[in-house]
Amino acid sequence: MLRDQIIDPVFPGCPVRNILSRIGDKWSLLVLLALDNTDKAQRFKELQRSIPDISEKMLTSTLRNLEADGLVHREVYAEVPPRVEYKLTDRSATLMPLLNNLVNWSLNNFSAIINDRKKFAQSK
Repeated sequence: MLRDQIIDPVFPGCPVRNILSRIGDKWSLLVLLALDNTDKAQRFKELQRSIPDISEKMLTSTLRNLEADGLVHREVYAEVPPRVEYKLTDRSATLMPLLNNLVNWSLNNFSAIINDRKKFAQSK
């Protein structure tokens, strides 16, 4: 069993809980968006530079999980030193329009949500 998989005791086969537990974590969405932001495959350090606050360990773990789910393809080239590149898969290409809609919704509603949070906190 994969470490980041949520197994709900009442609904162990729930696909929504299972998938959202993976792509809804702190880093997966950002990694997918970073890979979607370019037409070419990216090397590890390129990805790390595009998400400056992610640690090397967390980026490695996130990429492995996304690869395990078939959302990221990892290509290793037999060179010295070895070159490794990451790109989105066809499956993740079908997910990206949905994630981009979520990003756009977030950008369009961010200020209003922050204001509502402040009003709510002040009313308590």
